[in-house]
Amino acid sequence: MRCFEMGYMEEYRKWMESPALTAEEHAELAALEGNEKEIQERFFAPLSFGTAGLRGTMGIGLYKMNRFTVGAATQGLANLIKQYGPRAMQRGVAIACDSRLHSDEYSHLAASILAANGINVIEYESLRPVPVLSFAVRTYGTLAGVMVTASHNPKEYNGYKVYWEDGAQLPPKEADVVAKEMDALDMFTDVKTMDHQEAIDKGLIKIIGPESDEIYLRQIQKMSINPDCIAQVADDFKIIYTPFHGAGYKLVPEILKRIGYKHVICVPEQMVIDGNFPTVKSPNPENKEGFNLAIEMAKQQGVDLIIGTDPDSDRCGTVLKSSTGDYVTLSGNQMGVLLIDYIITAKKLTNTMPPHPAVLKSVVSTEMARKVANDNGVACFDTFTGFKFLAEKIKEFEATGSHQYLFAFEESYGYLCGDHARDKDAVIASMLIAEMAAYYRTKGMTLYDAMQDMYKRYGYYAEETLSIVMPGVSGLTRMAELMKELRETPLKEVGGTAVKDVRDLQSGIQTELATGAQTEVELKGQNVLYYDLEDGTSFIIRPSGTEPKVKVYIMANGKEKAEVDAKIEKYAAAAKEIVK
Repeated sequence: MRCFEMGYMEEYRKWMESPALTAEEHAELAALEGNEKEIQERFFAPLSFGTAGLRGTMGIGLYKMNRFTVGAATQGLANLIKQYGPRAMQRGVAIACDSRLHSDEYSHLAASILAANGINVIEYESLRPVPVLSFAVRTYGTLAGVMVTASHNPKEYNGYKVYWEDGAQLPPKEADVVAKEMDALDMFTDVKTMDHQEAIDKGLIKIIGPESDEIYLRQIQKMSINPDCIAQVADDFKIIYTPFHGAGYKLVPEILKRIGYKHVICVPEQMVIDGNFPTVKSPNPENKEGFNLAIEMAKQQGVDLIIGTDPDSDRCGTVLKSSTGDYVTLSGNQMGVLLIDYIITAKKLTNTMPPHPAVLKSVVSTEMARKVANDNGVACFDTFTGFKFLAEKIKEFEATGSHQYLFAFEESYGYLCGDHARDKDAVIASMLIAEMAAYYRTKGMTLYDAMQDMYKRYGYYAEETLSIVMPGVSGLTRMAELMKELRETPLKEVGGTAVKDVRDLQSGIQTELATGAQTEVELKGQNVLYYDLEDGTSFIIRPSGTEPKVKVYIMANGKEKAEVDAKIEKYAAAAKEIVK
């Protein structure tokens, strides 16, 4: 990433003087005169393009999401594709967007730029979930895909995710090429473009819609394992669903109806497509407050299962009625292990278990998943955080034939099953959660009951993720300093408990603190420090790759809930002293 720390004022003036900006855009920058801190925040460097693409707050400036940064990224992608020759350009790019402000504008812009470079485009006519874009790349055989989205971030954000021909996010090698191409171009003068409608008329952009959805839904429905249990409860089982003003509004209710549910109740206020997300503070299904409207409906109608998907419908959250009648959330880890246990059970019941089954999880996701899988004769593998790494492992299984993946998940509410896509999919997750709920209803249990039963069978596990926000230039500097300090002066204890060993997943070296003995570990190449404490707790620190924050993951286990809760409380307090 090029840095303009000494020249952010010059960069600001360059933008101010550019005729490429509209009067409104010039006015936004002119209003910053005299506010050097804000100018620095906007112009100290470009938004960094990596394997997760771009993500940032919207506004005019080099370090902002706007039509110029989107244009530069798209021209960089076009330059990459052209390096592969005419066949690659003919295969082209699939494009979709979510419900965020400017998402449709950015997706049309990306399509127009690719078309102007002679690259074919398949573009969805309106918003679609992330997994649909991944599905389109795989189904239509495009070389790449672009999804305009900022996932579950607040309304001020937007982003630009790039996918490669396998439907997974862009590999590091190709991402580096795009980044270098972006660095080499002038985003005001070197970006080719053409009129969007003209590109459609010339056949460079093909618009697709419901016909593609139908193919996607048919593939999704094939992944239903035991639909008979739905038929047994469908007459009276009700589900409430909310898309949080986003892209799941059409396909999630449709798939639930197709597998046999007769009563899918949608939250009307949140079915309205609106990038301002007016009914929630943040459109994140991890946050219970976003479900307030759904919970009120559930109380009135006696519903015990609520499903919510984020604006680009790749993450899925749930709210359940507990044994006391209260409505409680399940964490991404809890839902992950519930689904693992259910999928294994259902495949055994239906005699569809493959010869060498495996489940996949990110390294910061609960170790309860490994316990559940291994106790049932299923392998469990870790990958780095980010679904692209889970996708890489699935691809490896396909190439080697060593295992057949059943299910992949990460603690941040992302789940995948099946071969239709290579990114997390809240549509298929919603379907499987609904099917699982029906299965337990036939046994007189709710999903809340099922989770409590799993703790009795497998032991008690609990996790907590702390996000310490470090915004702006100073935040980026502090994040780098923190990880450097922790490597130079390793933690010997956390919250009074000794560190047994530390895995540096950047170097791939595990160090045993008592002896200093070092061994290599399989995972290598990410800025993560993984501490194993003497009491069996995992304490993990990593800077986020997409947001200005450092994340601390605490994963504890024990025989009793009170014991594990006490560990979480103790280590969460310690984390706030370590990461600051």
